[in-house]
Amino acid sequence: GGELKHGPIALIDENMPVIVIAPHDRIFEKTVSNMQEVSARGGKIILITDAKGAAQAGIKTMETIILPEVPEIIAPIIYALPIQMLAYFTAVFMGTDVDQPRNLAKSVTVE
Repeated sequence: GGELKHGPIALIDENMPVIVIAPHDRIFEKTVSNMQEVSARGGKIILITDAKGAAQAGIKTMETIILPEVPEIIAPIIYALPIQMLAYFTAVFMGTDVDQPRNLAKSVTVE
């Protein structure tokens, strides 16, 4: 959550969707604070959280995706899934070849 204050917040306006990953965990309140800053700047929030987080966020969102409550140790795996699907469908929508990413040869070496 701290990364928002180091530059990206300057990009937020009424045309900027912001995806917030906020399981109801020990840093949930700090994440809600960032959501309030995004909302105050007119950003459209897409919230990915659990039922408890959705109930306690108290901020208007463009969309809320509710995931099941899971132990904190596996939450990163579960919360990565909707982000991966968003990246996939965005790439398909934009007409990119998701099976042949550009510049892949620069980051993968073959021996």
